[in-house]
Amino acid sequence: MQAHPHQHTHKHEKHQHTLNLGILAHIDAGKTSLTERLLHAAGVIDEIGSVDDGSTQTDSLALERQRGITIKSAVVSFAIDDVTVNLIDTPGHPDFIAEVERVLSVLDGAVLVVSAVEGVQAQTRVLMRTLRRLAIPTLVFVNKVDRRGADPERVLAELAGRLTPAVAPMGTVRAPGTRAARYVPYAADDPRFTARLTELLAEHDDALLSAYVEEDAAALAFGGLRDVLTRQTQQALVHPVFFGSAMTGTGLDALTGAVKELLPAAAGAADGPVAGTVFKVERGPAGEKVAYARMFSGTVRVRDRVPLAGHAEDGKVTAVSVFERGTAARRDAVAAGQIAKLWGLGGVRIGDVLGDPRDVPERHAVAHHFAPPTLETVVVPRRAADRAALHAALTQLAEQDPLIDLRQDTLRQEISVSLYGEVQKEVIEATLADEFGVGVEFRETTTICVERVVGTGAQVEIIDTDPNPFLATVGLRVEPAPVGAGVEFRLGVELGSMPYAFFKAVEETVKETLLQGLYGWEVPDCLVTMTHSGYWPRQSHAHAVFDKSMSSTAGDFRQLTPLVLMDALRRAGTRVHEPMHRFRLTVPADVFGTLLTALGRLRAVPHTPVAHGSAYVVDGVIPAARVHDLEQALPGLTRGEGELESAFDHYAPVTGTPPARPRTDHNPLDRKEYVQRVTRRTRVG
Repeated sequence: MQAHPHQHTHKHEKHQHTLNLGILAHIDAGKTSLTERLLHAAGVIDEIGSVDDGSTQTDSLALERQRGITIKSAVVSFAIDDVTVNLIDTPGHPDFIAEVERVLSVLDGAVLVVSAVEGVQAQTRVLMRTLRRLAIPTLVFVNKVDRRGADPERVLAELAGRLTPAVAPMGTVRAPGTRAARYVPYAADDPRFTARLTELLAEHDDALLSAYVEEDAAALAFGGLRDVLTRQTQQALVHPVFFGSAMTGTGLDALTGAVKELLPAAAGAADGPVAGTVFKVERGPAGEKVAYARMFSGTVRVRDRVPLAGHAEDGKVTAVSVFERGTAARRDAVAAGQIAKLWGLGGVRIGDVLGDPRDVPERHAVAHHFAPPTLETVVVPRRAADRAALHAALTQLAEQDPLIDLRQDTLRQEISVSLYGEVQKEVIEATLADEFGVGVEFRETTTICVERVVGTGAQVEIIDTDPNPFLATVGLRVEPAPVGAGVEFRLGVELGSMPYAFFKAVEETVKETLLQGLYGWEVPDCLVTMTHSGYWPRQSHAHAVFDKSMSSTAGDFRQLTPLVLMDALRRAGTRVHEPMHRFRLTVPADVFGTLLTALGRLRAVPHTPVAHGSAYVVDGVIPAARVHDLEQALPGLTRGEGELESAFDHYAPVTGTPPARPRTDHNPLDRKEYVQRVTRRTRVG
């Protein structure tokens, strides 16, 4: 089918022919080979790398290894006629769905790749649900039609039954399952094709529906249908389906034509207010931060000061590289619709908005609220000599990926990382080995809990009064705060009653100390009020020599605060809460009974199941600690047909003995040990 080109007529927009495209797939559906084929057809690469069967598990492109174009980490661009397509790679695994969503938010359109042999798989469904929720215009490409076992008709039925009924096949396959398989587009005058297409498009188009009912042949001619198809594809209401093979190249021309003609080019005014989002951060050769940003509005030039939403200071752009025809090239500016690498934004993080978040179009605004990671594990270098290198490498990874959180235990010389799922371990292990040459092992994965304050507690220690060994008076009251309120520090004493630096020392120490509550878990939501304060001013002898032993310092307040705060917290009491995930399971109806028993063993609470054809769909909640067990047991319980999705939902009180976490501080819960450690450290210092 030849759909007509989609015209964008922004009169003040020079770059209207940029399209930011994502190619998404379940592992092994052929995303890598398809990407290579598109780049080869566009002349970006000279030869198509061979991706051996089954070796694309990490989707590390053969072309990356051969030619050093990093697609895994970012973007490569190519041209289809007068359209510059920026191909943005997306992580493939559900453990990284938050990251996938962040990358998806910068796309204008997507191609979802499905294998003609395996058909719709669990991750295909997760991806399509996300694409539809974010209303991203999406084409479907059914790949591998030349492989033995390919069955395009069965896969088409699966797409309609398991992904969305709004799929429009644009052609058929001759000799599927053989090397001679080839894609044949439907002809514009094929009455069966136009009738099927009309029926589908009429669901969202009243004029078309009445023409269909009245059998108005002129209104139903293919030219008109093509316009409606283009419009509805761009509104993500329908998804045209193409078939082909990345290996033999059949069907690729039809797909590239559809990318150009059916997906919407990037919109946005180059002379509007600056608005863009950062979807990746990496380090340059000299260790400097490089931000990958998609611009939705306005223009950013070299030497511009750019506001970063949520940051106290603006960033100053020192260099810009814009993606076009292959790789990124140095330019003076980046305008709406384009993607660029920006240098000079020192404090930038993934997910940051350049300019005003309100100027980012609603469809592209990704919520900044990522679910917290609910698992953690200690990472140990295989060689003790690699300890420093491991710390440096993990620090860099955590910067590039906001989903990795580090916790340093100086007492035991250990580093923990927070995780979203067990697969993330494999990815972190592979990245540390490949990029940093550090071999690691992981200890057992544990769940990250939180502590919630139960009541109100207060404590005060007076200067120069036993048992207080520090030259400071600190009184604190701790009370619960609503979930999500964070830690709030208030003054219940006059601000002028002592130097501001001492108050600041108390506030900072309170926030730091609450990272480890009575059981060692973070106390995320509470109100801490400073009720008493006192200090000794700067003392000196007759010879005007400063006497440190008789003068309060900020250090006195930093060292006393943890003791007072933990005593107040003990009196208030805390309760440990564990993370709970909501889950959705799709399983064959005949195994549902067995599955319910297994869910009970895993402390899951299922809601009422809903029949869906020959399957049951059941939602519910399950402790984060048991999600991996459910993933492991599911294939055996459901003959490999079960599908599970899960994501963090809330924290719930732990029943029974609360789990504790080893402390990484000087342990203010043990006064004697704490004072010994702190005063010894001070004396040495």
